[in-house]
Amino acid sequence: MVSLKTHVRRLAVLIAIASITACGGQKALKQPAFQPALPEPVARPAEVNGSIYHSATNRFLFEDIKARRVGDLITVILDEATNAAKKASTNTSKDSGVEMPGPTLFGLPVTSNGRPILNNSLTSNTSFSGAGDSSQSNSLSGNITVTVGQVLPNGNLVIRGEKLLTLNNGSEVVRISGIIRTADITPENTVVSTQIANASITYGGNGAIADSNKQGWLTRFFNSPIWPF
Repeated sequence: MVSLKTHVRRLAVLIAIASITACGGQKALKQPAFQPALPEPVARPAEVNGSIYHSATNRFLFEDIKARRVGDLITVILDEATNAAKKASTNTSKDSGVEMPGPTLFGLPVTSNGRPILNNSLTSNTSFSGAGDSSQSNSLSGNITVTVGQVLPNGNLVIRGEKLLTLNNGSEVVRISGIIRTADITPENTVVSTQIANASITYGGNGAIADSNKQGWLTRFFNSPIWPF
C-alpha cells in the first residue's frame, strides 16, 4: 500500500512540473527594445518682442507626410514569401578481386586428392546509396505601423515597432526592425518590408492555441540530438 508520504511527494512533483510549464507558456510578449521611440525634445527659444515666428515650432505649408524624424510614424506593408528546396543523391560502388595461384613443388602444384590446396583468391564488394530532400515555404502579409528610432548620418532611418493582438484564447505579436531609405517611402508614408535592410521580422504568440502546437518536454527530449536512438 502506498504511504501518504509517497502521495505527497508525487503531488509536489506534479505541481513543480505544472509551474514550470505555466511559466514557459506565459512569457511576456512585449519587449522594451521594440517600444516606440519618442520625438527628440527641441529647445524653445526665448520670447522675442515684436515677432510671432519661432523656428522650434514652425510648420511648412508644403511639407509632405513622409517620416523623416525620430518618433515619426511609418506603415510597413508586410509582403514576405520564401521558398527553398534542396535535393541531394549519392551512389557509389566498388568491386575488387585478387587471384593468388598456389606455389609449385618440383614443378608440380601442391595437391590433396588431386585438388590444389594452396590456391587463394580475394574478392570484395562495397556500395553506398544515399538521398536527401528538403523543402520549406513561408509567407507573411499584413500591415504594421512602427516608429523611427534613429536617423543615420547618411539619411537612412532605423525603424522598430511591434503589434500585439489579444484574442480569446491567446495573444499574437508581430515585431519588425531594420533600416530603410527615405527614397523608398511612398507618398502615403508606407514602405514594403522587402525594402528593409537588416530586417528582423518576428511573428509569434502564446496561449491555448500556441501551446497546442508545441511539443511537450518529454517529446522534445526524444527528438533531441542527445537521444541516441
